[in-house]
Amino acid sequence: MSTPATTPSSRRGQIMQTYQMAKRSDPRLGLIVMGVFVVGAALGFALMWVLPGDGLIGWIISVVGALLIGALCALLVFGRRAQKAAYTQMEGQPAAGAGALQMLRRGWKVDPVVGFTKQQDVVHRVVGPPGIVLVGEGSSPSRVKALLATERKKHERVAYGVPIHEVVCGRGEGEVPLPKLVRHVQKLGRNVKPAEMTDILQRLKALDAQRGKLPLPK
Repeated sequence: MSTPATTPSSRRGQIMQTYQMAKRSDPRLGLIVMGVFVVGAALGFALMWVLPGDGLIGWIISVVGALLIGALCALLVFGRRAQKAAYTQMEGQPAAGAGALQMLRRGWKVDPVVGFTKQQDVVHRVVGPPGIVLVGEGSSPSRVKALLATERKKHERVAYGVPIHEVVCGRGEGEVPLPKLVRHVQKLGRNVKPAEMTDILQRLKALDAQRGKLPLPK
């Protein structure tokens, strides 16, 4: 059964929801995006105007080019500021790292909260080109590191030979801030080929079956 295509109205709705979310922590977002559109359109018009074309054709090319370049610049700025606003709103929340890790694109498998403590220290798991990445976060660095060590031992028993990386998400020394988490994970190297990921995921199923379903903090 095929998945219904995204309609223009649903895309507009998604953009509006993103805008409203981002504006809560970035009140000047609308003015900044509009200003970028105007500046981009002006530069686009000037650029297109010097190209060959006389009379009405020249005006049409210049106006269309201005609108396209202005819209492109505005969308780029909107995307960056919306992402920054999302990180600002997530940071400090329980299991915020899970939300950030969901931004990893195709070729990555993210499993939120594969381990946790009663104090809401959690470990998320990412399987991708670097191998297995265990991402811990919580209010106590010592508890998070102990939880990571426990999860590492569990994973080593079923995924022997697979590189396992440990990352602590936070603002402390040696920790990775939430806005930089995705990029940090992506830079851990390419140790596993796509074909090998299937085998790794199959091995991890046995481990996940033993622990059952873990709750994701809201």
